[in-house]
Amino acid sequence: MVEYRDLYDKNRKLTGEKIKKGDPIPKGKYINVVMVFIRNSTGHYLIQKRSKAKNGLYATTGGHAKTGETSLQAICAEVKEELGLDVEPSKFQLYYSGRSEEDQVFYDDYFLELSPRLFDIKLQKEEVSFVCWMQPWEIRNLFRHGRFMDNHYEEFLRLREWLKTQNAKDSDVS
Repeated sequence: MVEYRDLYDKNRKLTGEKIKKGDPIPKGKYINVVMVFIRNSTGHYLIQKRSKAKNGLYATTGGHAKTGETSLQAICAEVKEELGLDVEPSKFQLYYSGRSEEDQVFYDDYFLELSPRLFDIKLQKEEVSFVCWMQPWEIRNLFRHGRFMDNHYEEFLRLREWLKTQNAKDSDVS
């Protein structure tokens, strides 16, 4: 089945146009990209190793909104598709929303506090090789060794700054 993406203008208004997944984004138009960082009760983050077909790097859960999906619907769908977890939309906290001119995307980053057991997670093998819980310093080390997706690490740092403002327990913020 062919997936489509809605196109937005620079003010994040739907244009009524759409493109097929993988097609280039027309100049002056944007698509919506979502990601979520899931943190458990011990302060570890659920990190996935992407399949070789998806570059084999470590990352967080995320993807592109499909035609007709809101950002929140898209992140719920990505968590269900990639991890097999049904999560109530109200559990997600939007911590960042922005636009990238270079990538022609609107980013919506979410935070979720959830502690699933690893054996309860049902991976989408086409996209995800495995998942594990990591401490912030472990994520930082993967990034420093070129093994964590750059843009996901940037958003992780943005999350860490946001968490400081929320008075949330989060250690090793550097």
